[in-house]
Amino acid sequence: MNKKFYDRVGASPIIAAVNSMEKLDIAIKSPCEIIFLLTGNIFNLKSIIDKVKGQGMNIYVHIDLMEGFSKDTVALNYIYENMKPDGIITTKSSIVKKAKSMNIFVIQRLFILDSLSLETGINSVKATRPDAIEVMPGIMPKIIKNVYDKTRIPVIAGGLINDKEDVIGSLKAGAIGISTSRKEIWDM
Repeated sequence: MNKKFYDRVGASPIIAAVNSMEKLDIAIKSPCEIIFLLTGNIFNLKSIIDKVKGQGMNIYVHIDLMEGFSKDTVALNYIYENMKPDGIITTKSSIVKKAKSMNIFVIQRLFILDSLSLETGINSVKATRPDAIEVMPGIMPKIIKNVYDKTRIPVIAGGLINDKEDVIGSLKAGAIGISTSRKEIWDM
């Protein structure tokens, strides 16, 4: 399962972060091979996952943002067993641990606001060992390198990626991929 993600992001490092239903069809038609789903609810999640996978793309569901589900391991189990995403994204260490125990590909999202959140995030990742880390905002090359150097877990840069320069800077800093909701970047 892990190899599939790494192979796809290696071949196409731009990841379509879909934060509204209006962008879903645009993302599916883009050259991106991976979608990070940041919107959805108990009623439409399965159909979204089926639609994306039906187009041959991979989909990773940000479980913390799905409406109508509790934010716990029961919801994780239900979504994974019944809806079959390729993996999940979460900010919660307890969900990362549970996902790992269930052999679910998990990306831990870290919001780096200051040196304390950087240190706390690195310690959390060292304890939980997710399959990948999404660092936000993604326009901090020194932080991307620092997180990777200290954890040795692949890093995805996300948030505030506005142009080609941001993409190149993040990739040069060691990010394996770029997650963005800016559809004009999806076609880069």
